[in-house]
Amino acid sequence: MLKYDDYAESAKALCRALGEFCPEVLIILGSGLGRLGERLKDPIAVPYGDIPHMKHSTAPGHAGRFLAGELGGKSVLLMQGRLHLYEGWAPEDAAFPIRIAKLMGIEKLIVTNAAGGINTGYKPGDLMLISDFIKLNAPDPLIGPNIDEFGPRFPDMSRVFDRRYMLDFKRIAEAHGEKVHEGVYYYCMGPRYETPAEIRLMRVLGADAVGMSTVPECVAARHCGMRILGISLITNMAAGILDKPLSGEEVIEAGSAASERLSTYVTEFLEAMDTDA
Repeated sequence: MLKYDDYAESAKALCRALGEFCPEVLIILGSGLGRLGERLKDPIAVPYGDIPHMKHSTAPGHAGRFLAGELGGKSVLLMQGRLHLYEGWAPEDAAFPIRIAKLMGIEKLIVTNAAGGINTGYKPGDLMLISDFIKLNAPDPLIGPNIDEFGPRFPDMSRVFDRRYMLDFKRIAEAHGEKVHEGVYYYCMGPRYETPAEIRLMRVLGADAVGMSTVPECVAARHCGMRILGISLITNMAAGILDKPLSGEEVIEAGSAASERLSTYVTEFLEAMDTDA
């Protein structure tokens, strides 16, 4: 298990790599959504392998590096690639970047992902703001000795996602003529896709979309007291809804197709974000 001093060592290493640049917002980019980095002004790239104790990303469509720069008038730190449990990493590995970001003074998180649509009112290409999540049997990043410097032993999870951020993002998307859904994200570890029977059960439980990421990071971020905006891109309909097999290539292609649109909304959201909020 990592100790507080390990996280502090990693945060200092990343700060050294960024020089005088001090990010205020962390943005985690999901599968096929890495093009937001192209909008950064004077970007600084730091491979994950340069950070002590940090694991590397192996998932398709994930570059595996931090990218820092100015976007929407804010100083941001992008993660081009995240760490998934299905890659063999532990929950604390997936949460690791959140904790070093917190030690760098970052208090705001925007997290994106590619997700399968469970709600039959959704269609591929839709955006869903995450209002809540379901994680039943997957291991938790807070298991083990609590690190009190990050948060309490038993953190409250009744309001993980920031309501004001959600309303602001919806307003921006609507100004572009797009309706954005709000829904519940069901977290599965993967890497296999879910069965049709599992999807039917998830729908009964109240889930609107399903994916293999995001929740470990959001649990850690809420434990740290961060404000969070969660955005799912519906890249495909979940198993059994359409009479077709699922593929990873479909997810990457749909993410790439929506990347420019989502990048515009995120940029405008940053422009509207209050520095002190």
